[in-house]
Amino acid sequence: MQSLEELRLYLRDFAKVRDWEQFHNPKNLCMALSIEMAEACEHFQWLSPEQAQNLAPQQRDAVALELADIQMYLVRLADQLGIDLWQAINTKTQLNEAKYPADLVRGKAAKYTAYGLDPQTK
Repeated sequence: MQSLEELRLYLRDFAKVRDWEQFHNPKNLCMALSIEMAEACEHFQWLSPEQAQNLAPQQRDAVALELADIQMYLVRLADQLGIDLWQAINTKTQLNEAKYPADLVRGKAAKYTAYGLDPQTK
């Protein structure tokens, strides 16, 4: 698979042939997504930033599988809600550009409200 659309269709069929559509409602998919994210976080728990950046190959492979689960649940959730992820990403990146102007926030990690920016730009 080379696109989100191919993945979306694959996952839709994967669930259908297993009669899992009954379980793939937005609530359950969102919970599964959260659980998979927690499983990814577990690999980094108690690591220093340097250790987290330089995982051993076996650890990296395990994280890769968790990231795959996250992506699949995310795509399935978006499909169930009729959300075009690329459109949502385009919208969100434009909002982020407005909330975090590079010349104002460069090198800073504070929330946009710390810079006196309008919270309506969410």
